Amino acid sequence: MLDVLIVGAGPAGLFAADRLSAGGATVTVVDRMPSPARKFLMAGRGGLNLTHSEDLTGFLARYREAEPFLAPIIRAFPPEALADWCHDLGEETFVGSSGRVFPKSMKASPLLRAWLRRLDKNGVRLLTRHMLTGIDETGTAHLQAEEAAPAPFPARVVLLALGGASWPRLGSNAAWVPLLEARGIRVNPLQPANCGFQVDWSAFVKERFAGTPLKRIALSHGTEKMTGELVISEQGLEGGAIYALSAALRERIATEGEATLAIDLRPSMSLKDLTGKLSRPRGKQSVATFLKKSIRAKPVELALLHECLDPAGELTKNLAGGLPSDPAALAQRIKAVPIRCLAPYAIDRAISSAGGIALDELDDALMLRKLPGVFAAGEMLDWEAPTGGYLLQACVATAARAAAGIAAYLKTEGGR
Repeated sequence: MLDVLIVGAGPAGLFAADRLSAGGATVTVVDRMPSPARKFLMAGRGGLNLTHSEDLTGFLARYREAEPFLAPIIRAFPPEALADWCHDLGEETFVGSSGRVFPKSMKASPLLRAWLRRLDKNGVRLLTRHMLTGIDETGTAHLQAEEAAPAPFPARVVLLALGGASWPRLGSNAAWVPLLEARGIRVNPLQPANCGFQVDWSAFVKERFAGTPLKRIALSHGTEKMTGELVISEQGLEGGAIYALSAALRERIATEGEATLAIDLRPSMSLKDLTGKLSRPRGKQSVATFLKKSIRAKPVELALLHECLDPAGELTKNLAGGLPSDPAALAQRIKAVPIRCLAPYAIDRAISSAGGIALDELDDALMLRKLPGVFAAGEMLDWEAPTGGYLLQACVATAARAAAGIAAYLKTEGGR
C-alpha cells in the first residue's frame, strides 16, 4: 500500500513530499489544478520572498496569537534551514536591504523546476486534476479525477495541505472546510489577510487619484505602526504598508464596525520640525499653495488632507473647505491623516487568509486528533502572518513538522 497521500501541491505539500520521499516513503501528491504550485509561482513573479533575516524573537512575534503554537515548529526549522534547503536545490540566496531573503534568480520557477526534478528522482508520483471529495471515518481520502466518480484512495497516512481561501483561481478555494467539519473538526472562519480595505472616498478622489501611489509614508493603528507604500483605488487602499496592519484593522472593524487608520505623509520629519517649516510667513498664499511650495505637497496628498475626519467624526468631502491655518494643527494633520476603513477587501483579492483548522484539533505532530493517520500543514491551519517571508516560512516549517510526525507514525502500528 502507498505510504503517504498528500492532498495539495503547494509549498507545504511539496516540501513534505520532499522530506518523506528522501526518507524512503512512497508518496503520491494530488492536486485539483492542472499543474502544481500555481500560487507559489504567482507570488514569485515580483521576486520570490523565501523568508526573513530578522532575529528569531522578532520573527516569531509576527505570528501574533499563533506564536505559542508556531514558535517550536519554526525553531525546529528556522529561516536558516529554509535557505539551506534552497541551496541544496542549487539556488543560492541573498538578503535584501529590507532583510528579506530571496533566491539569487529572484524567481520561483527555477526553484520549482529543481524541486520537481528531485521529487521525480525520489519516486514521488504527481497526479493533477484530482479533487478531494471527502474523508471517511477510517481517515481514507476520497478523490475524484476528471470525468470519473469519486473513489477511495487508500494510503497508510494522509497529509492535507490544501491552503486557505485566497486566490481561489490558483487552487485555494477552501472546498475542504465542509469535508472536515463533517468529521467533527472545528474550522475557524476563513477571513482575508494581507489585504486592502474599503474606504468611502469622495467622487473627486475616485476620479482623480484611483491608481495613484503614496510613497515613503507611515501608517498607524492603535499601537501598531508600519512604513512603506500605499496605492489608492476606487474601492479603498491597498499596498504593503496596509497589508501589514490588516489583522489589527480587520479585528477592529469586526468589533466596532470600522477602523481609523492614520497616515503620516512626512514620516522622516518630526512634528516639531514640520511645525517650524509651516510657521514661515505665508503671505497671501492659500494653504494648498503654501504646502506645495514649503513641503512639496503632491495633489494626492492635498486631497487626502481634505478627505479626513472632522471633529464630529464625519468624513469631510468638501474640497472647498479650508485646511487648518494654525501651523501646529496643520502639521498634526499632515503627520496623522485619519482615514476611515469600512471593511477588508473580499477574500479572493487577499494575498493570504486567516482562520482555518483550530490549532487544538492537532497534536504536536500536526495529526488531527479526531482522525488518526490524517495530518495537516500549511495555510489551512489557523495562523496568519504578514508578507515578507513569514508566510512561506510557516508553511514550510509546518510541513517539516508534519513530515517528521508522519515518518514516526509510519514506524508504529498506527500506520494503516
